[in-house]
Amino acid sequence: MTYVDGFVIPVRAGTDSAGYARFAAAFAPIFRDHGATRVVEGWADDVPDGKQTDFRRAVQASDGETVVFSWIEWPDKAARDAGMEKVREDPRMVPTGADLPIDGARMIFGGFQVVLDC
Repeated sequence: MTYVDGFVIPVRAGTDSAGYARFAAAFAPIFRDHGATRVVEGWADDVPDGKQTDFRRAVQASDGETVVFSWIEWPDKAARDAGMEKVREDPRMVPTGADLPIDGARMIFGGFQVVLDC
């Protein structure tokens, strides 16, 4: 059964959606090369402030920052576990160049078993 890794990622102020997409596009093939079937990156568009919690508060986004909602699909949990181990060891995962457009310390992530896919 399909397994999904989900992410809520704070994106630094000054980064636009095209810049983030270029950053993400450099890493997506690594996951695909190690068994992921799909990598999706969603740029915040209609993300309201909540009364108790919301996406921005979840990652402590400051003024000017935005949020990305992302997921990686795998055939099953065993493929995900094996694939993620290979991803962590892949030398392409080491970012190069200027500052990263994200703050990984505030990123939220987790693995999920799909229970409905319509």
